[in-house]
Amino acid sequence: MNPRVAVLDDYQNVAGSYADWDRLKGRAEVTTFADHLADEDALVARLAPFDAVALMRERTPFPRRVLERLPNLKLITTSGMWNASVDLAACEERGIVVCGTQTGGGGTAQVTWALIFALAQQITVVDRDVREGRWQTGVGDELAGKTLGLIGLGRVGSKVARAAAAFDMNVIAWSSNMTAERATAAGAKLVGRDELLAQADYVSVHLVLGDRSRGLLGTAELGLMKPTAYLINTSRGPIVDEAALIEALQQGRIAGAGLDVFDVEPLPADHPLRRLPNTVLTPHIGYVSKASYAVFYSQMLEDIEAWLAGAPIRQILSTVMPNKLAHEPKP
Repeated sequence: MNPRVAVLDDYQNVAGSYADWDRLKGRAEVTTFADHLADEDALVARLAPFDAVALMRERTPFPRRVLERLPNLKLITTSGMWNASVDLAACEERGIVVCGTQTGGGGTAQVTWALIFALAQQITVVDRDVREGRWQTGVGDELAGKTLGLIGLGRVGSKVARAAAAFDMNVIAWSSNMTAERATAAGAKLVGRDELLAQADYVSVHLVLGDRSRGLLGTAELGLMKPTAYLINTSRGPIVDEAALIEALQQGRIAGAGLDVFDVEPLPADHPLRRLPNTVLTPHIGYVSKASYAVFYSQMLEDIEAWLAGAPIRQILSTVMPNKLAHEPKP
């Protein structure tokens, strides 16, 4: 039998539009799943017959306990150059090949600004008001002269910083390894973390999730923010203590939040964030763009073809080091 390939979490049913999966006909059988399975037993039951999976980063996690229950799995290809929800060490031990793709577009920076604009001008509120017959119920906030605080100033954070100049904003930035020279090059001023939280009118998170960044912003840190300030997170949900954020929003200790990422995704239907009026919520769309999908799905297909052909190590790797995946190094 030909190898079986599962394309997971194709929420919009578009995987077939961005890659010519028919190229695998006669060599592999491809099945696409649009629904997300959070239950591990159900996931294992679904994937038991499959030899390979194509993952949209980090929608479905593959920890060791899941991998150990999938003896047929031989290949994981993921969008992007790393995937924190895949246990790469367990893959290495089990001989599962792991490979990644390049990234495309600047969607995360764009979504960051969409959230800032929506909060500043109360876009979601006034849109609903107009549709329901009300007119000019709120007063917007001009960005000129306001301070944008960037926690992290890498590839995405730098793009956000450069755009701020167009709106005459002051930009300050912090991360644990940032230098004043790097901040200046991006059009920002390096400050301490607590100073940033206390000064910024808009605090935007742009860090990679890891041991040092998990829970970085908790009750104490959010308490440093102005009651008129907004938090924007388009990076990863667990960087911000979700319970502390909900409490701060409920009690009006900060003005609001624009969130594209959450601790649990998809966001549960009964989640308290859905009921808070001072939030703008988007469903992790920072990397959901035509440009990104075109790169992700086409290169996932290339990875599968390389694996089927027994490609040389330069093209497709199994490794415990996420920055040594196929294609380009992690930015």
